[in-house]
Amino acid sequence: MTDDDGTMVTETPEQDDAAQTEAPSSPPEDVVAEALAEVVAAERGPEADVASEVIAAEALADDLDEVLDADELIEAAPRVRSPYDRPGKWFVLHTQSGYENKVRQNIEARTKSMGMEAKIHEIAIPMEEVTEFKAGKKVVSQKKMFPGYLLIRCSLDDDSWYVIRNTPGVTGFVGAGNKPTPLSRKDVEGFIQTTDGPAEEAPKRARPRLEYELHETVRVKEGPFADFSGEIVEINEDHLKMKVLVNIFGRETPVELEFSQVAKL
Repeated sequence: MTDDDGTMVTETPEQDDAAQTEAPSSPPEDVVAEALAEVVAAERGPEADVASEVIAAEALADDLDEVLDADELIEAAPRVRSPYDRPGKWFVLHTQSGYENKVRQNIEARTKSMGMEAKIHEIAIPMEEVTEFKAGKKVVSQKKMFPGYLLIRCSLDDDSWYVIRNTPGVTGFVGAGNKPTPLSRKDVEGFIQTTDGPAEEAPKRARPRLEYELHETVRVKEGPFADFSGEIVEINEDHLKMKVLVNIFGRETPVELEFSQVAKL
């Protein structure tokens, strides 16, 4: 071969191959599936059916697509809404202790009768599960987190303030001076269960409340040390036992007792 000026040019085999080689294209999906199936069939033995392996591979791909779709749905699902993000703000009301439920009913009745539903939204009494030890037995009960107080979510202005403040049983808002102070996000989410519905009185957390405390003096009422008194130095709430320093012959000796064997002085 010659170039334009007549000079002989010799093509190398590499150049010839490069000239004839085209850019590789992506193989069709069915070819890829068949190739994968043949690999699987080779591992499983000559008796494997390539066609059935292709069908299995396609089914597996469909399953993976469904899994991915489910993950996308989970990501797209709305997150649980915080009670702090509901309309209005949360305030603390001081009430007569023991009348929290009655005061809530009174506010709800006044809100409805005076047409203030758009400004007074909901009232909550924060509750918690409390583990107590009574007569040597573990008892779980629900108790008010803040006796004498309740939480109210409202859009506070002169009208809503008047309705709430003049409700029987309400002694006032909690705040600096005469200005009600709204709760922070941290406090609201700590006191009220995070749900999409109205505030619920379901317990948000549980904490043990022991009938006895460390360094408390108790009286032994049963066993060989009955009528002795001593100081509690250790409490094992899991086994309902405690260690009490009992003065025996002028010397304080730790004695392990069950909760049912002691009594408060």
